[in-house]
Amino acid sequence: MSTQSNASAHDAGHSPATDTTRQLLLVAFFGIVVPLVLIVSLVRSVTFGNRTAVAPEQVEMAVMQRIQKVGAVSIGNSVKETRTGEQVFKTQCTNCHLAGLVGAPKFGDAGAWAPRIKTGFDALLNSALKGKNAMGAQGGGEFTNFEIARAVVYMSNAGGAKFAEPAKPADPAGK
Repeated sequence: MSTQSNASAHDAGHSPATDTTRQLLLVAFFGIVVPLVLIVSLVRSVTFGNRTAVAPEQVEMAVMQRIQKVGAVSIGNSVKETRTGEQVFKTQCTNCHLAGLVGAPKFGDAGAWAPRIKTGFDALLNSALKGKNAMGAQGGGEFTNFEIARAVVYMSNAGGAKFAEPAKPADPAGK
């Protein structure tokens, strides 16, 4: 009797297949369709929500700003004032030549400069441009070769030389 009473109580409501199908549809609806609708709504509000009417020129300008280059090459003023030998010396040479560091002849020390001056201006300029011993090459750097030559004359003359100021080259780059 107990088996029959269980079956009749169950038959009075819904069948087991109907319950399972209804549960499956509810799970599918709330588990898939509702989140999908929410995601689509959010995407639409983010992409289209803040749009306002703008003039075509503003659109083009906005696009150009978004796709601008990351870096830019800036070529400095190619017509710059040529610096004197003293200016180059104070900028580039003072660290070693004022203190006599790593064998550099001290500025104004005639005894240290005498053997170097005997080699001549061209040898001194070559040493300055290409480097010698601990002194690095100065050519090709911030200063033109003409400016380096002026600094060599300035330092050498302070050490007892009588070198004439070098003539300015026809090439404005001087390198």
